[in-house]
Amino acid sequence: MIKQPITFEPTERLRKLPPYLFAEIDRKKRELIAKGKDVIDLGVGDPDIPTPDFIVKALQEAATHPRNHRYALDQGMPEFRQAIRAWFQHRFNVKLDPDKEVLPLIGSKEGIGHLPLAVLDPGRVCLVPDPGYPVYRSGTLFAGGIPYTMPLLEKNGYLPDLKMIPADVLKNTKLMFLNYPNNPTSTVATKAFFQEAVEFAHKYQILIAHDAAYSEMTYEGLKSPSILEIPGAKEIAVELFSLSKTYNMTGWRIGFAVGNAQVLALLGKVKSNLDSGIFQAIQIAGTKALQEGQKALEQNLKIYQERRDLLVQGFRDLGWKIEAPKATFYVWIPVPAGYTSSELALKFLEELNIVVTPGNGFGPNGEGYFRISLTMAESRIMEALDRIKKSHSHYSKI
Repeated sequence: MIKQPITFEPTERLRKLPPYLFAEIDRKKRELIAKGKDVIDLGVGDPDIPTPDFIVKALQEAATHPRNHRYALDQGMPEFRQAIRAWFQHRFNVKLDPDKEVLPLIGSKEGIGHLPLAVLDPGRVCLVPDPGYPVYRSGTLFAGGIPYTMPLLEKNGYLPDLKMIPADVLKNTKLMFLNYPNNPTSTVATKAFFQEAVEFAHKYQILIAHDAAYSEMTYEGLKSPSILEIPGAKEIAVELFSLSKTYNMTGWRIGFAVGNAQVLALLGKVKSNLDSGIFQAIQIAGTKALQEGQKALEQNLKIYQERRDLLVQGFRDLGWKIEAPKATFYVWIPVPAGYTSSELALKFLEELNIVVTPGNGFGPNGEGYFRISLTMAESRIMEALDRIKKSHSHYSKI
Protein backbone atom coordinates (compact mmCIF):
# COMPACT_ATOMS: atom_id res chain seq x y z
CA MET A 1 0.00 0.00 0.00
CA ILE A 2 1.44 3.36 -1.06
CA LYS A 3 1.22 5.94 1.67
CA GLN A 4 0.68 9.64 1.13
CA PRO A 5 3.95 11.55 0.64
CA ILE A 6 5.25 13.12 3.81
CA THR A 7 5.50 16.90 3.70
CA PHE A 8 8.39 18.54 5.53
CA GLU A 9 7.63 22.13 6.43
CA PRO A 10 10.34 24.73 7.07
CA THR A 11 11.18 25.39 10.69
CA GLU A 12 10.19 28.62 12.37
CA ARG A 13 13.76 29.93 12.07
CA LEU A 14 13.71 29.35 8.31
CA ARG A 15 10.33 31.02 7.96
CA LYS A 16 11.78 34.14 9.59
CA LEU A 17 14.38 34.49 6.86
CA PRO A 18 13.73 36.58 3.75
CA PRO A 19 14.62 34.91 0.45
CA TYR A 20 18.42 34.96 0.12
CA LEU A 21 19.02 37.87 -2.20
CA PHE A 22 21.69 36.45 -4.45
CA ALA A 23 19.94 33.08 -4.84
CA GLU A 24 16.81 34.82 -6.13
CA ILE A 25 18.78 36.93 -8.58
CA ASP A 26 20.66 33.86 -9.80
CA ARG A 27 17.41 31.97 -10.37
CA LYS A 28 15.99 34.73 -12.59
CA LYS A 29 19.29 35.07 -14.42
CA ARG A 30 19.39 31.35 -15.20
CA GLU A 31 15.83 31.49 -16.56
CA LEU A 32 16.87 34.16 -19.07
CA ILE A 33 20.04 32.33 -20.06
CA ALA A 34 17.99 29.18 -20.64
CA LYS A 35 15.90 31.22 -23.08
CA GLY A 36 19.05 32.13 -25.00
CA LYS A 37 19.38 35.69 -23.71
CA ASP A 38 22.79 37.39 -23.52
CA VAL A 39 22.77 38.30 -19.84
CA ILE A 40 25.38 40.68 -18.41
CA ASP A 41 25.73 39.90 -14.72
CA LEU A 42 26.68 42.99 -12.72
CA GLY A 43 25.01 41.60 -9.61
CA VAL A 44 26.94 39.24 -7.34
CA GLY A 45 30.47 40.23 -6.32
CA ASP A 46 32.36 37.23 -7.69
CA PRO A 47 35.71 38.16 -9.30
CA ASP A 48 36.05 37.22 -12.95
CA ILE A 49 39.84 37.52 -12.74
CA PRO A 50 41.43 34.08 -12.20
CA THR A 51 43.24 33.14 -9.02
CA PRO A 52 46.94 34.00 -9.51
CA ASP A 53 49.02 31.15 -10.95
CA PHE A 54 51.45 30.98 -8.04
CA ILE A 55 48.57 30.29 -5.64
CA VAL A 56 47.12 27.61 -7.93
CA LYS A 57 50.55 25.95 -8.25
CA ALA A 58 50.94 25.93 -4.47
CA LEU A 59 47.60 24.10 -4.22
CA GLN A 60 48.57 21.62 -6.93
CA GLU A 61 51.85 20.79 -5.23
CA ALA A 62 50.29 20.47 -1.77
CA ALA A 63 47.45 18.29 -3.06
CA THR A 64 49.93 15.61 -4.17
CA HIS A 65 51.08 14.94 -0.60
CA PRO A 66 49.05 12.28 1.26
CA ARG A 67 49.62 14.08 4.58
CA ASN A 68 47.26 16.79 3.30
CA HIS A 69 44.50 14.33 2.46
CA ARG A 70 43.47 13.69 6.05
CA TYR A 71 41.33 15.72 8.45
CA ALA A 72 42.73 19.18 9.00
CA LEU A 73 43.39 20.62 12.45
CA ASP A 74 40.36 22.48 13.82
CA GLN A 75 42.55 25.47 14.70
CA GLY A 76 44.23 25.54 11.29
CA MET A 77 47.78 24.71 10.29
CA PRO A 78 50.43 26.46 12.39
CA GLU A 79 52.10 27.68 9.19
CA PHE A 80 48.90 29.37 8.03
CA ARG A 81 48.28 30.98 11.42
CA GLN A 82 51.85 32.26 11.45
CA ALA A 83 51.36 33.71 7.95
CA ILE A 84 48.22 35.50 9.15
CA ARG A 85 50.11 36.88 12.15
CA ALA A 86 52.94 38.17 9.95
CA TRP A 87 50.59 39.65 7.33
CA PHE A 88 48.50 41.40 9.99
CA GLN A 89 51.50 42.91 11.74
CA HIS A 90 52.96 44.12 8.43
CA ARG A 91 49.64 45.55 7.24
CA PHE A 92 48.28 47.08 10.46
CA ASN A 93 51.20 47.05 12.89
CA VAL A 94 49.12 44.96 15.29
CA LYS A 95 50.67 41.98 17.05
CA LEU A 96 48.63 38.78 17.34
CA ASP A 97 49.20 35.55 19.22
CA PRO A 98 48.93 32.97 16.40
CA ASP A 99 47.79 30.27 18.83
CA LYS A 100 45.04 32.23 20.60
CA GLU A 101 44.18 35.34 18.57
CA VAL A 102 44.00 33.81 15.08
CA LEU A 103 41.34 31.39 13.80
CA PRO A 104 41.21 30.20 10.16
CA LEU A 105 37.71 30.05 8.64
CA ILE A 106 36.05 28.27 5.73
CA GLY A 107 35.51 31.72 4.23
CA SER A 108 34.52 34.75 6.30
CA LYS A 109 30.83 34.06 5.59
CA GLU A 110 31.09 30.87 7.62
CA GLY A 111 32.58 32.76 10.54
CA ILE A 112 29.92 35.46 10.37
CA GLY A 113 27.15 32.86 10.31
CA HIS A 114 28.54 30.81 13.19
CA LEU A 115 29.64 33.63 15.50
CA PRO A 116 26.14 34.35 16.88
CA LEU A 117 25.84 30.67 17.84
CA ALA A 118 28.95 31.11 19.95
CA VAL A 119 28.18 34.36 21.76
CA LEU A 120 24.47 35.19 21.44
CA ASP A 121 21.91 33.50 23.70
CA PRO A 122 18.32 33.24 22.43
CA GLY A 123 16.43 36.46 23.04
CA ARG A 124 19.54 38.64 23.14
CA VAL A 125 19.96 41.51 20.68
CA CYS A 126 22.45 41.81 17.84
CA LEU A 127 22.93 45.24 16.24
CA VAL A 128 22.86 44.81 12.46
CA PRO A 129 23.82 47.48 9.88
CA ASP A 130 21.16 48.25 7.28
CA PRO A 131 21.82 48.17 4.36
CA GLY A 132 24.17 45.30 5.03
CA TYR A 133 25.33 41.81 4.16
CA PRO A 134 22.27 39.56 4.69
CA VAL A 135 24.18 36.96 6.73
CA TYR A 136 24.46 39.31 9.73
CA ARG A 137 20.71 39.08 10.15
CA SER A 138 20.27 35.43 9.19
CA GLY A 139 23.08 34.28 11.48
CA THR A 140 21.42 36.17 14.34
CA LEU A 141 18.06 34.55 13.63
CA PHE A 142 19.56 31.05 13.42
CA ALA A 143 20.99 31.59 16.90
CA GLY A 144 17.60 32.67 18.25
CA GLY A 145 18.78 36.24 18.63
CA ILE A 146 16.91 39.45 17.89
CA PRO A 147 18.31 41.60 15.08
CA TYR A 148 18.08 45.35 15.73
CA THR A 149 18.60 47.59 12.72
CA MET A 150 21.25 50.30 12.70
CA PRO A 151 20.42 52.53 9.69
CA LEU A 152 23.34 53.45 7.44
CA LEU A 153 22.21 56.73 5.94
CA GLU A 154 23.88 58.83 3.26
CA LYS A 155 23.55 61.96 5.40
CA ASN A 156 25.66 60.23 8.08
CA GLY A 157 28.30 59.06 5.62
CA TYR A 158 26.84 55.53 5.82
CA LEU A 159 28.08 55.17 9.40
CA PRO A 160 25.67 54.07 12.15
CA ASP A 161 24.60 56.73 14.62
CA LEU A 162 25.31 54.80 17.82
CA LYS A 163 23.75 57.53 19.95
CA MET A 164 20.34 56.80 18.42
CA ILE A 165 20.14 53.23 19.75
CA PRO A 166 17.63 53.18 22.65
CA ALA A 167 18.94 52.44 26.14
CA ASP A 168 16.47 49.58 26.67
CA VAL A 169 17.79 47.89 23.51
CA LEU A 170 21.38 48.31 24.63
CA LYS A 171 20.63 46.63 27.97
CA ASN A 172 19.84 43.42 26.06
CA THR A 173 22.52 43.76 23.37
CA LYS A 174 25.41 41.30 23.23
CA LEU A 175 26.79 41.62 19.68
CA MET A 176 27.21 44.28 16.99
CA PHE A 177 28.26 43.75 13.37
CA LEU A 178 30.22 46.43 11.53
CA ASN A 179 31.58 46.24 7.97
CA TYR A 180 34.13 48.64 6.46
CA PRO A 181 34.98 49.05 3.66
CA ASN A 182 31.26 48.59 3.41
CA ASN A 183 29.16 46.32 1.26
CA PRO A 184 27.05 47.63 -0.43
CA THR A 185 27.84 51.36 -0.01
CA SER A 186 31.66 51.16 -0.46
CA THR A 187 32.22 53.53 2.48
CA VAL A 188 35.57 53.42 4.29
CA ALA A 189 35.49 54.02 8.04
CA THR A 190 38.02 56.23 9.81
CA LYS A 191 40.00 55.42 12.93
CA ALA A 192 37.95 58.11 14.66
CA PHE A 193 34.76 56.12 14.03
CA PHE A 194 36.40 52.91 15.22
CA GLN A 195 37.52 54.75 18.35
CA GLU A 196 33.91 55.78 18.97
CA ALA A 197 32.72 52.22 18.38
CA VAL A 198 35.29 50.72 20.76
CA GLU A 199 34.37 53.18 23.53
CA PHE A 200 30.68 52.45 22.91
CA ALA A 201 31.28 48.69 23.12
CA HIS A 202 33.23 49.01 26.37
CA LYS A 203 30.51 51.17 27.90
CA TYR A 204 27.71 48.71 27.10
CA GLN A 205 29.75 45.46 27.23
CA ILE A 206 29.04 44.58 23.60
CA LEU A 207 31.15 42.40 21.34
CA ILE A 208 32.01 44.02 17.99
CA ALA A 209 32.36 41.71 15.00
CA HIS A 210 34.00 43.75 12.26
CA ASP A 211 33.68 42.24 8.79
CA ALA A 212 36.81 43.42 6.95
CA ALA A 213 36.42 41.27 3.83
CA TYR A 214 37.18 44.27 1.57
CA SER A 215 40.00 45.74 3.65
CA GLU A 216 42.54 45.54 0.82
CA MET A 217 40.25 46.77 -1.96
CA THR A 218 40.89 50.51 -1.83
CA TYR A 219 41.92 53.04 -4.48
CA GLU A 220 44.12 56.11 -4.96
CA GLY A 221 46.43 55.20 -2.10
CA LEU A 222 43.68 55.03 0.53
CA LYS A 223 44.29 52.46 3.28
CA SER A 224 41.44 51.04 5.30
CA PRO A 225 42.25 50.73 9.03
CA SER A 226 41.70 47.72 11.27
CA ILE A 227 39.53 48.18 14.33
CA LEU A 228 42.24 46.31 16.25
CA GLU A 229 44.54 49.30 15.78
CA ILE A 230 42.43 51.09 18.40
CA PRO A 231 43.66 50.70 22.01
CA GLY A 232 41.33 48.42 23.97
CA ALA A 233 39.79 46.88 20.85
CA LYS A 234 41.08 43.36 21.50
CA GLU A 235 39.08 43.31 24.72
CA ILE A 236 35.75 43.70 22.90
CA ALA A 237 36.28 42.94 19.20
CA VAL A 238 37.02 40.30 16.62
CA GLU A 239 37.72 41.04 12.97
CA LEU A 240 36.93 38.76 10.05
CA PHE A 241 38.96 38.69 6.84
CA SER A 242 38.60 36.85 3.55
CA LEU A 243 41.03 35.80 0.84
CA SER A 244 38.09 35.62 -1.59
CA LYS A 245 38.02 39.15 -2.96
CA THR A 246 41.64 40.06 -2.28
CA TYR A 247 43.17 37.19 -4.24
CA ASN A 248 40.24 36.09 -6.47
CA MET A 249 39.62 32.98 -4.37
CA THR A 250 35.85 33.03 -3.80
CA GLY A 251 35.43 29.34 -4.63
CA TRP A 252 38.30 28.24 -2.42
CA ARG A 253 36.50 29.11 0.85
CA ILE A 254 39.27 30.40 3.03
CA GLY A 255 39.43 33.31 5.46
CA PHE A 256 40.25 34.01 9.09
CA ALA A 257 39.15 35.76 12.27
CA VAL A 258 41.48 37.62 14.62
CA GLY A 259 41.13 39.47 17.89
CA ASN A 260 39.67 38.55 21.28
CA ALA A 261 41.10 35.16 22.27
CA GLN A 262 38.12 34.13 24.42
CA VAL A 263 35.61 34.83 21.64
CA LEU A 264 37.73 32.99 19.07
CA ALA A 265 37.88 29.98 21.39
CA LEU A 266 34.07 30.01 21.59
CA LEU A 267 33.76 30.29 17.82
CA GLY A 268 36.31 27.49 17.47
CA LYS A 269 34.19 25.28 19.72
CA VAL A 270 31.15 25.83 17.48
CA LYS A 271 33.23 25.05 14.41
CA SER A 272 34.75 21.88 15.88
CA ASN A 273 31.21 20.55 16.28
CA LEU A 274 30.08 21.56 12.78
CA ASP A 275 33.07 21.27 10.43
CA SER A 276 36.42 19.52 10.19
CA GLY A 277 38.67 22.38 9.17
CA ILE A 278 39.98 23.66 5.84
CA PHE A 279 41.59 21.26 3.35
CA GLN A 280 45.28 21.60 4.20
CA ALA A 281 46.33 22.10 0.58
CA ILE A 282 44.10 25.18 0.49
CA GLN A 283 45.67 26.46 3.71
CA ILE A 284 49.12 26.04 2.14
CA ALA A 285 47.95 27.98 -0.92
CA GLY A 286 46.44 30.62 1.37
CA THR A 287 49.76 30.94 3.15
CA LYS A 288 51.42 31.59 -0.21
CA ALA A 289 48.78 34.20 -1.05
CA LEU A 290 49.40 36.16 2.14
CA GLN A 291 53.17 35.95 1.75
CA GLU A 292 53.50 36.77 -1.96
CA GLY A 293 50.16 38.21 -3.11
CA GLN A 294 50.76 41.96 -2.94
CA LYS A 295 51.77 42.37 -6.60
CA ALA A 296 48.76 40.39 -7.80
CA LEU A 297 46.50 42.48 -5.56
CA GLU A 298 47.87 45.71 -7.02
CA GLN A 299 47.20 44.42 -10.54
CA ASN A 300 43.63 43.55 -9.54
CA LEU A 301 43.04 47.00 -8.09
CA LYS A 302 44.30 48.66 -11.27
CA ILE A 303 41.81 46.63 -13.30
CA TYR A 304 38.91 47.39 -10.96
CA GLN A 305 39.75 51.09 -10.87
CA GLU A 306 39.70 51.25 -14.66
CA ARG A 307 36.33 49.49 -14.70
CA ARG A 308 35.04 51.80 -11.98
CA ASP A 309 36.05 54.91 -13.92
CA LEU A 310 34.48 53.55 -17.11
CA LEU A 311 31.19 52.73 -15.41
CA VAL A 312 30.94 55.94 -13.40
CA GLN A 313 31.70 58.15 -16.39
CA GLY A 314 29.21 56.21 -18.52
CA PHE A 315 26.40 56.87 -16.06
CA ARG A 316 27.43 60.49 -15.62
CA ASP A 317 27.28 60.97 -19.40
CA LEU A 318 23.65 59.86 -19.18
CA GLY A 319 22.92 62.46 -16.51
CA TRP A 320 23.00 60.18 -13.47
CA LYS A 321 24.41 61.61 -10.25
CA ILE A 322 26.90 59.02 -9.17
CA GLU A 323 29.97 59.03 -6.92
CA ALA A 324 33.10 57.03 -7.68
CA PRO A 325 33.67 54.59 -4.79
CA LYS A 326 36.97 54.72 -2.93
CA ALA A 327 36.86 51.04 -1.99
CA THR A 328 35.41 47.59 -2.84
CA PHE A 329 34.41 46.59 -6.36
CA TYR A 330 30.85 47.89 -6.00
CA VAL A 331 29.17 51.08 -7.12
CA TRP A 332 26.17 52.24 -5.03
CA ILE A 333 23.82 54.21 -7.25
CA PRO A 334 20.66 56.19 -6.40
CA VAL A 335 17.52 54.92 -8.11
CA PRO A 336 15.86 57.52 -10.38
CA ALA A 337 12.59 59.05 -9.21
CA GLY A 338 9.53 56.98 -9.94
CA TYR A 339 11.02 53.55 -9.32
CA THR A 340 11.68 51.32 -6.35
CA SER A 341 15.01 49.53 -6.35
CA SER A 342 13.29 46.22 -7.18
CA GLU A 343 11.30 47.76 -10.04
CA LEU A 344 14.43 49.20 -11.59
CA ALA A 345 16.39 45.97 -11.17
CA LEU A 346 13.54 44.00 -12.75
CA LYS A 347 13.36 46.44 -15.66
CA PHE A 348 17.10 46.14 -16.23
CA LEU A 349 16.88 42.37 -16.09
CA GLU A 350 13.81 41.78 -18.24
CA GLU A 351 14.23 44.58 -20.81
CA LEU A 352 18.02 44.98 -20.98
CA ASN A 353 19.17 41.55 -19.75
CA ILE A 354 21.45 43.25 -17.22
CA VAL A 355 21.66 41.95 -13.65
CA VAL A 356 21.99 44.59 -10.93
CA THR A 357 21.28 44.19 -7.23
CA PRO A 358 18.30 46.10 -5.76
CA GLY A 359 19.23 48.00 -2.62
CA ASN A 360 16.27 46.72 -0.62
CA GLY A 361 17.83 43.26 -0.77
CA PHE A 362 20.34 44.56 1.79
CA GLY A 363 17.59 45.81 4.12
CA PRO A 364 14.87 48.48 4.15
CA ASN A 365 17.41 51.32 4.31
CA GLY A 366 18.88 50.15 1.02
CA GLU A 367 15.69 51.22 -0.73
CA GLY A 368 16.31 54.02 -3.19
CA TYR A 369 19.63 52.57 -4.39
CA PHE A 370 20.97 49.71 -6.44
CA ARG A 371 24.40 48.08 -6.53
CA ILE A 372 26.55 47.29 -9.53
CA SER A 373 29.52 44.95 -9.27
CA LEU A 374 32.70 45.57 -11.27
CA THR A 375 33.45 41.88 -11.72
CA MET A 376 32.95 41.91 -15.48
CA ALA A 377 35.39 42.72 -18.27
CA GLU A 378 35.45 46.29 -19.63
CA SER A 379 33.90 45.10 -22.89
CA ARG A 380 30.86 43.77 -21.02
CA ILE A 381 30.56 46.93 -18.93
CA MET A 382 30.66 48.96 -22.16
CA GLU A 383 27.96 46.71 -23.64
CA ALA A 384 25.79 47.22 -20.55
CA LEU A 385 26.24 50.99 -20.78
CA ASP A 386 25.34 50.87 -24.46
CA ARG A 387 22.13 48.97 -23.72
CA ILE A 388 21.19 51.49 -21.02
CA LYS A 389 22.01 54.41 -23.33
CA LYS A 390 19.88 53.03 -26.18
CA SER A 391 16.91 52.47 -23.90
CA HIS A 392 17.38 55.63 -21.88
CA SER A 393 15.03 57.83 -23.89
CA HIS A 394 12.29 55.22 -23.70
CA TYR A 395 12.13 55.38 -19.92
CA SER A 396 10.60 58.69 -19.03
CA LYS A 397 11.29 58.14 -15.35
CA ILE A 398 15.01 57.59 -15.83
